Amino acid sequence: MRRLSIFLRVVLAILAATATGALASTIPAASRKAAPDFSLTDAQGAAFKLSQFKGKVVLLNFWATWCHGCKTEIPWYVEFQSAYQAEGLSVIGVSMDENWQLVRPFLQEHNVHYIVGIGDDALSRQYHVSSMPVSLLIDRDGRIAESHVGVVDRTALESDIASLLNEKSTPGSQPR
Repeated sequence: MRRLSIFLRVVLAILAATATGALASTIPAASRKAAPDFSLTDAQGAAFKLSQFKGKVVLLNFWATWCHGCKTEIPWYVEFQSAYQAEGLSVIGVSMDENWQLVRPFLQEHNVHYIVGIGDDALSRQYHVSSMPVSLLIDRDGRIAESHVGVVDRTALESDIASLLNEKSTPGSQPR
């Protein structure tokens, strides 16, 4: 009986979201929380901050070279970066590996051409990363629109990216 009740609530939530035109997997814009800012260094040694991507839709992916699900998703994210960069998508990878000696060969082998940094325990706690992969979609105003633990549904994520790219930035929104 409890399973039926949970099932019915999920179905009703999906129907309600569909009826209002909202995506079931993204957080309504008015309820989104600001993504915590961070600074990392990329594979070439250049510093970058999440806040420098304000005005873009960001796909933020926490991953590791040993993570099988991550190896499934990364080629998709490379494709998304190529397909949607001109529309305002920026993919940022945060490797949770220990050093660049592990990460750089992986990036070359998998032809990863989006920005990647190496995260630490503090960043992991800040984004509640307890397993991998973890992928977040951040809207143009720097707010978390979606958070997913585990391998994403590629088609659903691409649809959510397209929807966020079509959202306008909120005038006077707060920086990250």
